[in-house]
This record gives sequence, C-alpha cells and structure tokens, in this order.
Amino acid sequence: MPWVNDYRKKLVSVEEAVSEVKSHQRVYISGNAATPYVLVNALAERKDELESVELVHVLLLGEDPFSRPDMEGHFRHNSLFVGPADRKAINEGRADYVPIFLHQIPELFYSRQMPIDVAVLHLSPPDEHGFMSYGVEVLCSKSAAETADVVVAQINDQMPRVLGDSFIHVSKVDKIVEVSEPLPELKKKPFSEVEKKIGAHIARLIEDGSTLQLGIGGIPDAVLAALKDRRDLGSHTEMVSDGVMEAIEAGVITGAKKTSHPNKVIMTFILGSKKLYDFANNNPIFEAHPTDYTNDPFIIAKNDQMVAINSAIEIDISGQVCSDSIGKYIYSGFGGQVDFIRGAAHSKKGKPIIALPSTAKNGEMSRIVPYLKKGAGVVTTRADVEYVVTEYGAAYLHGKNLHERTRALIEIAHPQFRDDLMKEAKSRNLLR
Repeated sequence: MPWVNDYRKKLVSVEEAVSEVKSHQRVYISGNAATPYVLVNALAERKDELESVELVHVLLLGEDPFSRPDMEGHFRHNSLFVGPADRKAINEGRADYVPIFLHQIPELFYSRQMPIDVAVLHLSPPDEHGFMSYGVEVLCSKSAAETADVVVAQINDQMPRVLGDSFIHVSKVDKIVEVSEPLPELKKKPFSEVEKKIGAHIARLIEDGSTLQLGIGGIPDAVLAALKDRRDLGSHTEMVSDGVMEAIEAGVITGAKKTSHPNKVIMTFILGSKKLYDFANNNPIFEAHPTDYTNDPFIIAKNDQMVAINSAIEIDISGQVCSDSIGKYIYSGFGGQVDFIRGAAHSKKGKPIIALPSTAKNGEMSRIVPYLKKGAGVVTTRADVEYVVTEYGAAYLHGKNLHERTRALIEIAHPQFRDDLMKEAKSRNLLR
C-alpha cells in the first residue's frame, strides 16, 4: 500500500498545518458537523501574523473565534450561508454574506470566479485504498478540495465513512493532522402542538411512494411522526436528521418506489446525534453527493412524487417568501429552499410546500403579513410557491390570481390577525 508512506510523510503538527495559510488568501472551511475545530482554533491563534484572510464556508457550528471584533483586519467571513457563528459579525458589517442557491456554489470554485487558495477539511481516516470520506458533510467541500492550491485535512477517527460521491485520496491532500474528538451533536427536541398540527396537514398531502426533502426541527419531525402508516417513502434531501434514520428503521422510508436512485437516500450532509453518525457509517442506504448534484432542480425533478418541505420567516399575502432575513437583519441564507421548491414543481405529481407557524413572538405577530418587513429579501418568489401550510390548514396558490391567493393565505392565518389582513387586502384592491 504505497499510499501509507505518503500519508505518513504528510502528517504534521497542527501549527505546521495552518502555517499553509498566508495573508490575503481565500480559505474554504468545511462546516456543519464537519467543522474542523482543531484547525480553526489553531488558525485563529495566528491572527497577529495574518492580514485580510477571507474565510469562505457554508454553515459553521459551534464557537467561532474569527467573528470576534479583535479579528477585524486579520480574518473576514465571506459566508455562503449565515448561522449563529457569524450572524452578529455580518449584521455589524465585520463580515460578508453571499446570497446564492446551494446548487450553484461548487461552480463558483470550479469556474475560478471564487478561487480557493487553501481548503481546510474534516475527514474520516483512509480506507485500505487510501480514500478518506468527507463524512457528515460533502456539500461544497469536494469542489473546494478539487480546486484549492493547498488542502489541509483534519483526520478524525470518530468521523463516519459515509458512502457516495464523497471521497478524497491521500495523494490529493497536502497536510494531515490526526485528531480524535466527538462530532457536534444536534439533539432532537419534542415538537410543539402547533408543529404537530402543521405536520398532520402536510402528511395529508403525502402519498405512498413519495420522495421527501425535509430539514431539521419540529415541523420535519412532526411530519415524519404523522407518516407512520405510509409505505415505501423515499428521501432525496439536503440534510439527513435523526428523524430520517428513525423512519428508515421503522420501514417507512425504503426508497423502493423511487424513480431516481431507488433504495437509496440521497443527501449532502448529516446532522444529528451520535447514534445517527454511527448509523450512517458504511451504511449503503446512504449516498452523499455534492450540492451541484443533490440540489440541482433538474436532478431533483427526476424523482416522481417529489415532496419538498421548507420553512419561512414570513410570507406576504401575495405569496412572497422571506426565509433568510428578519427585515434587514440577515439571519441565514438561501440554502436549498428554491432548489427543492423548483425541483419538486417540475417532478411528476410533485408538491413544493412552504410550512410555517401562523405567528411569531408567542403569538404577538402574524407571519402571514400584508407586506414583508422593510429590508426583507424575497428568497422564494410568489410564482414559485404552490402549497403554504400553517397549523390552520393548507393553501394552494399555484395558478391563482392575486385575489384568490390573498384569500387563501388569510384563511390559514391566525384568526386574531385575519380581520386586519382583510382590511389591508381590501385597501389594496386585493380582495373584492
């Protein structure tokens, strides 16, 4: 096994590994549960040696040393999806945000529109052939690694070997640091009564043999809990959670009727418990792919009866969906919402769904609103929206005019806000 000697030659201290990063470079960092904390913290320690290092990533989990105010001038986030780690810095102008569909990110790297100098990755140990798995996050890491001038890898014996288009050979890595540390976990929380009602309404739209895209949180968990009597569901999704694992174990998700990749769960990252990570290790039901495959609307549409379930921060009475900001305050990113909404819309018998509770702030404000907040961005256009679901029911908007969609949305708003919404709609001639 000649790769073994190559691997040993590339083993270095963490300090030597992060010394590959130079001032004025662009550095890609893998994220989610594959955030390479050892390398991240070591790189942050070098702040006084470095100037204007641009950090490109999707969602980073955990504490982020680069977002501290004292990092200004040394490191600057250029985030492709905003999370708790960099949200404050972005809204204070100390970091940047790129609104982009998730399926388009790899092409930024391949086309050299956003050339990567150093890719910092978190990988599984090599197999007998010298291939390391990207583990719980492929996303854009594969394209970053394939285009970066230098690849630095944190090899963790607790990173699962996830199958699919998700491997990099030892020969393609320049520096290796070995660690042994648990992956960050996201614990399931019980879903609320409101989420249970939303899940029940969505479940009524899902037929046997449908293929699902679900995220994480109370609504997806409530949907899965309401589908226990369904048969041969499939999964083509961005993220796999504990709920998907439980549905597989219960025989609800089998993939047997899928028209694309039958008997497989297609995804790009995994986030949940240690039990989930262990379940994914070497499990042939899972195929991890980069986002330019999993999130390509044309690939998604190859699944008949594709049901895409996505959330929103607010939606106006014409059907415009805001899901990346609260007014002008940047909260998250485009992610894969539009990718899957459009993919499901083009699927045979597909159903794109936007699901949200009818209120926010403990019932003090409606999330179905006359106008989006000042500064809010439209992520999913009103022409893309087909189904909107709250705890009060499902509204079907596709092909409906402004009068019809306004009435349908008001009918699923919280009752205490319906009169005000009606008055506003009438003042704008949106209701007869």
